[in-house]
Amino acid sequence: AENALTRRYLDRLPQRDWFAQRLASLIDYERRGVPVKRGGVYLFEYNSGRLEQDQLRLSRDPRELGEVIIDPNALAADGSISVPLWSLSPDGRWLAWAQSVGGSDWDSWRIRDLTSGEDLPEVIEGTKFTSVAWLPDASGFFYSQYPFVEGRWDDTRQVRVRWHRLGSDPAEDPVIFEVTDHPTRNPYATVTEDGQFLVYSLFDGYETSGVYYQRLDGATPVGPVQRLLDAWDARYEFVGNDGERFIVQTTRDAPRGRVIAIDLAKPDPADWQKLVPEAAEAIESVALLGGRLYVQSIRDAHALVRLFALDGRPLGELPLPGIGSVGNFSGRADDPEVLFGYTDFTTPWTIYRHHATSGDIELLFRPETGLDPDAFRSRQVFYTSRDGTRVPMTVITPVDREAGQPGPLVLYGYGGFNVSLLPSYSTARAAWLQAGGGYAVANLRGGGEYGEAWHQAGTKLNKQNVFDDFIAAAEWLQGNGYASREQLAIWGGSNGGLLVAAVANQRPELFAAVVPAVGVLDMLRYHTASANARQWSSDYGLAENEAEFRALYAYSPYHNLKPGECYPPTLVMADANDDRVAPWHSYKYAAALQYAQGCKHPVLIRIETNTGHGAGASTSKIINEYADQWAFVAEHTGLELP
Repeated sequence: AENALTRRYLDRLPQRDWFAQRLASLIDYERRGVPVKRGGVYLFEYNSGRLEQDQLRLSRDPRELGEVIIDPNALAADGSISVPLWSLSPDGRWLAWAQSVGGSDWDSWRIRDLTSGEDLPEVIEGTKFTSVAWLPDASGFFYSQYPFVEGRWDDTRQVRVRWHRLGSDPAEDPVIFEVTDHPTRNPYATVTEDGQFLVYSLFDGYETSGVYYQRLDGATPVGPVQRLLDAWDARYEFVGNDGERFIVQTTRDAPRGRVIAIDLAKPDPADWQKLVPEAAEAIESVALLGGRLYVQSIRDAHALVRLFALDGRPLGELPLPGIGSVGNFSGRADDPEVLFGYTDFTTPWTIYRHHATSGDIELLFRPETGLDPDAFRSRQVFYTSRDGTRVPMTVITPVDREAGQPGPLVLYGYGGFNVSLLPSYSTARAAWLQAGGGYAVANLRGGGEYGEAWHQAGTKLNKQNVFDDFIAAAEWLQGNGYASREQLAIWGGSNGGLLVAAVANQRPELFAAVVPAVGVLDMLRYHTASANARQWSSDYGLAENEAEFRALYAYSPYHNLKPGECYPPTLVMADANDDRVAPWHSYKYAAALQYAQGCKHPVLIRIETNTGHGAGASTSKIINEYADQWAFVAEHTGLELP
């Protein structure tokens, strides 16, 4: 009934067809992912434009298309089957690939022989979010799996690391490691490139982590598990090894991050070698490739990549084509060929190759879209939040909109889990911009733009800072002539759905429209849905703790609606198949908001029925979702289509 009501409302909007056609045109361009090279071959994701799901293609030259290896479109014509994860064996012969149905986070893994094109008979079930760790001889891999309890895979429990030998029955895969002395820590495996070590990265939220290891004799772990980093006092991320030295990225004694080397014979912190010291810029990620460290950092919400030798000597910066973001660095520690991608607000994912030894950079693939980057003006500003904190924000407007001329504008934010919002291309955003709208991205506390202190300032008892930052962004945009109250919409997804719903509750008079998508909206029960949801407590806290309960209850969107208040026009976006943020969050919130609404502004919920939290959505569903969203926003911000 709710979907029928929402459809009647959205389908009558004159802007809906325009956005659907524009999105379909803009998304119809050739797209490629960063290739992964193994055994002299390159594997990458590919979409010719309007395919419902990306294919996997194999080539001997990263500039060439090669041949289709996996085509999810042949598995389901409606795009309901996706391949969210895959891993090429070190010799380039085998492909482990995960299949997801209906956007679910649950995966089933298969192994394809790339010489014959056939899958082996075994199928590995019961996994979420796990990669696979191949042995160098490609005889098998390690992976993390939830336990099978009472006839189902139970994701309220911890994963266990198992070993799978190619051609064997997964039901017989032995458990190699599990955490038995703590109720919420989850282990995930990595095999070092030299095959000498099996490394366990322990995940338990977004503040702290651990690293254990065992030596390997072929596929057999030797000796007891060594708890190398087990203090749980900071984040530790294993980067790679240089013989008996482990290279680790950490926030210990360095909230903006640093890189250390740990001699396994002398693991005491007093003996750690400092490779990359903490700098003014926060470290986002580190990769050991081509005998060098590629250190990706963030400078005022855009990417910076610095290179270091394995003894810590600085080797300069990696030249980037613009002010944007980079990612998916791919290669091996012993191969000078390094592949990576670049994007910014008007440049789609573009693929480059860096020769680590010579320093040469080669453009491998640049997509062509229907977006004219010169038609828009991008400006980074800094505004002051309620407590005096300086917060960055990027504002994109049509170039023909004069300074001080307000117009319809969408403000977007996230503010959580150490996630940094760096410049990136979005077809959905491009459609809104081409329609004449403006767009702003606020880099709120809770993210990782300025390191762990910035993250911590937006978590648990400090979560209100995130909402204050977003409210201050809206006030700055209105006060500086970018949009009036009647022209400013806000939207966000997941944790960003929480953000916009909480802010709409606190300051409903500021906004013309609100779109909370797949949001976390009942903050007293969010952690009960799964073990994964409980690990969000590192950012949110738990209702079982009194101080954290009071903080959660003070802003929980579901619990802070006031009957009779006039709330802005609101379109709640949900998915019945979402097994990450349970859809009951959106159902409860939408029902409570409809009950509380004290004026004639519409409160609608759009419930998708065959996608999940967002990953793996088909091209058609992306087009339809954003056509609905932008039509709703355009209707309530007064956007006049070109």
